[in-house]
Amino acid sequence: MEQPAHGGEPAGAAGDAAEALDRPLPDGVRRRVVALVSDAFGGLTVAELPAPLRQYARFTASRRAKFAGNAMAAALESDPLFRQRIGERFKEAQPELAGAVETGAPPAAADPVDVAAAAYVLRPTGWVKLVAAAGEEAQRADAERADEAGRRELERLREEVASAKDRGRAETEQLRHDLEAARREAESLHRKLRSAQSDVKRGEAALRRIGVEIDTVRSEAAAQVSAAESETRRLKARLGEVEAALEASRRAAREGRSVEDMRLRLLLDTVLDAAQGLRRELALPPVSVHPADTVDAVEPGRMSPKDIAARALSETDPALLDQLLALPQTHLVVDGYNVTKTGYPTMPLEKQRLRLLGGLSALAARSGAEVTCVFDGAELAAPVLLAPPRGVRVLFSKPGVTADELIRQLVRAEPPGRPVVVVSTDREVADGVAKAGARPVASALLLKRLSRMS
Repeated sequence: MEQPAHGGEPAGAAGDAAEALDRPLPDGVRRRVVALVSDAFGGLTVAELPAPLRQYARFTASRRAKFAGNAMAAALESDPLFRQRIGERFKEAQPELAGAVETGAPPAAADPVDVAAAAYVLRPTGWVKLVAAAGEEAQRADAERADEAGRRELERLREEVASAKDRGRAETEQLRHDLEAARREAESLHRKLRSAQSDVKRGEAALRRIGVEIDTVRSEAAAQVSAAESETRRLKARLGEVEAALEASRRAAREGRSVEDMRLRLLLDTVLDAAQGLRRELALPPVSVHPADTVDAVEPGRMSPKDIAARALSETDPALLDQLLALPQTHLVVDGYNVTKTGYPTMPLEKQRLRLLGGLSALAARSGAEVTCVFDGAELAAPVLLAPPRGVRVLFSKPGVTADELIRQLVRAEPPGRPVVVVSTDREVADGVAKAGARPVASALLLKRLSRMS
């Protein structure tokens, strides 16, 4: 290990006292010096390091440069022995540059910052001039780079300004075109508005004309009604006269006066002719309905759902449903979920609906009956996108209305006497539709009928 010179000072300390920097070390040179010290740091033992730097002995070179840069620069400036040891490591690492710097003739091609850093560490005679020259050179280089960057930035700004001008001109031209188009559109809208106002005025005039015509028609109708009432009163008076004459003729007949009989016959013919004229004038239709037709009864040969129920058929026999559907104009109403949850409850609701509607479509095509399938809307989280099959009406109950109530509404909507068959095992539904005149059947009966078709 190197031994210090007389009095504990290493060689070159007197030269350091004679030469000193009169300004701070340039930043580039300082960074290069810190990097140089950090590289040489690893070649020293912990005992050779100054006390403030020993905590960084295990750091890598990059971490030492990052975290111990200030401490290394201070130790290099204040501890000549540490600086001497760093200089020796530098000479071993870069002997050519170190030798050239110590002789005072650094290579012309060498980086001025490297020369200044080597001179700062080795401290040969005239090292201050080398450091100052390197700093000036670095400043000139920085200034040149700054000028070049400024020129590039100025060129970029000029290009941006030119581009902005071009965009501005293009946008201005586009705005001019848009303004012209808006002006043309406004003129077109003004023309359309004037045309619409003209149409409104013509419509109001036509409406006034129609109002006048309606008033005229009402006046004519009132006059015709008044004339008809007058004619009716005249005919009634004439009829009274005829009735009086008829009564006189009857009295004369009873008295045996033949002349009065002839007059009575003549008056009777007059009454008949007057009645036929009155029928023609009033346009009375011929009588087609007789009082006996208004009495509610069952005609011979016509059967109702209750007649089918009276036959000796089991309530679970599919033939019963076939006979009910064979009635004229039968309407089959199906409680959808009641049937599907009886026949295939484990399937998802969507597949339950599709399977039931497919069977009902085939049944409607075979029987010719009107078929309506009702589902409870409360079971749905969202509206169902469903295309009803041919021949089947599909209905979902509204919010707040159950499928049972919707079925009862369908039954009440039918005219009295039409055969209505309701498929449901719900006792409340069956009893309600039975009171309304419909024929309830069990869901199992419909399931058996559909299974025979598949």
